[in-house]
Amino acid sequence: MASCASKKPTVNKDIILSENPKLLFLNYTITKIASGTKNINFHSKTIAEGKLKNSNNKYTKTPSVGDLKCTQLSNRLSELSTIYIKNPLNKVIEILNDSLSFEKRKIEQNRANLSLKLQLHPDTKFIEISEIVDSLNTVKQLIKTKLE
Repeated sequence: MASCASKKPTVNKDIILSENPKLLFLNYTITKIASGTKNINFHSKTIAEGKLKNSNNKYTKTPSVGDLKCTQLSNRLSELSTIYIKNPLNKVIEILNDSLSFEKRKIEQNRANLSLKLQLHPDTKFIEISEIVDSLNTVKQLIKTKLE
């Protein structure tokens, strides 16, 4: 029996949890105006003790145009952790069609609530939310929220 091992060290890009891990809950409203530009308004934040258990289906590992990039930044604005969020203005619903079978329909909304639950990196001072604007994952900053 033979096995192979990589000599390349593995780097875990996940957040290194401190002895007292914290969760960050953020609430925003996202709107799209007639020109297609998106705006985000910050509503509230809550920091609580705890560890993030399971990933939510609103997050994605392979972002596409229109999705959001949420980045935790240090006080020097260096990237600490990043997640990608499926476009909250696009909803997929199942409806019953004339043939009495279910079909999925995509609905584009002009306004939606955005609630995020993140594992808080101990050095995070800012949360930046940007929109992915092209297939090269170029981003346009929508909002930067300072944590105090």
